[in-house]
Amino acid sequence: MSTWFRRIRQGILTTTNEKREVPDSFWHKCPECKTIVTQDELAANLWVCPKCNFHNRINSGEYFSLLFDDGQGEKLFENIAPTDFLGFVDQRPYEKRLRDAQASTGLTDAMTVAVGKVNGRPLVIACMNFQFIGGSMGSVVGEKIARGIDYAIEHKLPFMIISKSGGARMMESAFSLMQMAKSSAKLTRLAKAGLPYISYLTDPTTGGVTASYAMLGDINIAEPQALIGFAGPRVIKETIKRDLPEGFQKSEFLLEHGFLDFIVERKDLKGKLTEVIDWFVKEKVG
Repeated sequence: MSTWFRRIRQGILTTTNEKREVPDSFWHKCPECKTIVTQDELAANLWVCPKCNFHNRINSGEYFSLLFDDGQGEKLFENIAPTDFLGFVDQRPYEKRLRDAQASTGLTDAMTVAVGKVNGRPLVIACMNFQFIGGSMGSVVGEKIARGIDYAIEHKLPFMIISKSGGARMMESAFSLMQMAKSSAKLTRLAKAGLPYISYLTDPTTGGVTASYAMLGDINIAEPQALIGFAGPRVIKETIKRDLPEGFQKSEFLLEHGFLDFIVERKDLKGKLTEVIDWFVKEKVG
């Protein structure tokens, strides 16, 4: 006599039929070494890869959190916003690009200025936001730099710019290029007032930004492995028809050739910045 068994249900059943999904924003894959970490782990390490030390791009909110004693500082000139005064249209109208960038980033433009204290030392910081149309330099960027310098002069404070930009904003044509002269002239006023200007170059710092205020610091500092130059390596290579040196236009290459004073990792930036301010400012915090 044989006994037959029939499987009524196919497969192995789990206690729940719910599919658990992890959002893509939970993970971060290092663009350099491909190591995968959580966003929380990355933020805890100041947005630097824990394996290869690659410095991921961050914006003004993260830099202010890192540098200011209160984690944010007092933002200045937030009422200034860009205008499409040329009615520029390429693949999309510039006016729509601005609206989309403002909606996706929560920023008014590619520059944010704040004043606060760094280990007790007052400092005005103008920081570029790469996520806003590639950190491009338009009329608002130049105006905020100019007003930031005026504020620093009025209150006798040191001034710092954190550059991160693809260059001039083509949608504003000559108005964008004028910001090179405008910001450079304002920095001359800062120098005549005897106040220090600290330039911090991060990845990437290119185009008209490099050709103006980014390279005019009393002290020029950079993050590791930052791309710094006027035209990009590909354009230069195609122009001169020659291979470029290894590491060309990276911050380490520029330091070796005298364009930078030193390179500072993000974790050391606040301490080094404190030291630099004390070089210039007599009234030290005890």
